[in-house]
Amino acid sequence: MDDPVNAPELGDPGARALRWWLFAAVAAASGLGLAAELWNAASASPLREAIVPKLSLSYEHNVPTWLSSSLLLACALAAGAVARRERRWRRHWWGVAAVFGYASLDEAAELHEHLGGHLETSGVLYFDWVIPAVAILGVLAAVFLPFVRALAPATRWRLILAGAIYIGGAVGMELPLGWWVERAGPDNLGYALIDWVEETMEMIGASLAVVALVAHRREEVP
Repeated sequence: MDDPVNAPELGDPGARALRWWLFAAVAAASGLGLAAELWNAASASPLREAIVPKLSLSYEHNVPTWLSSSLLLACALAAGAVARRERRWRRHWWGVAAVFGYASLDEAAELHEHLGGHLETSGVLYFDWVIPAVAILGVLAAVFLPFVRALAPATRWRLILAGAIYIGGAVGMELPLGWWVERAGPDNLGYALIDWVEETMEMIGASLAVVALVAHRREEVP
């Protein structure tokens, strides 16, 4: 039986180096974003209006958004590189590239926002776009399940870990965020901190996916 604890260890030095560089970038973006949120809550400095929107993970079209979109685009390119050389499951690899490419576009253009506002939900489902999103994820899971099971154990567990963290942030954290917004609104530190956790999880998940795909190409693809 495959060991999900030991399987994600990276044997390729290049992939290990890539992992640390990506995590350093994520740590810098996340740390600066958290500092900006705390400064915004504690200070009345006029510089906040110039700096916070550029660094906060709660804002869009800024440095963290660029990093998140770039990581997802890197996933799409890495999956496409595998698809070009992989003999088995080639169409599925191209499908993986397409999913990551769409996710990168969505991160930059907020396309998923158009899925919401059609249902009268409240509480943890305040952001009702999560309902069709979960349905879409269910369909994708069913389509890609045979492909995932056929992957090399190391790649499989690395991608499962990356996906769990990314989806846990992108979809899962929308539940407490919606609950909070309904009760306290979006213009407060509580909202900013929940959103910070969500966006940080997305960046970590995307980084792990990049490393997993690069490692798969270097270790498994002939």
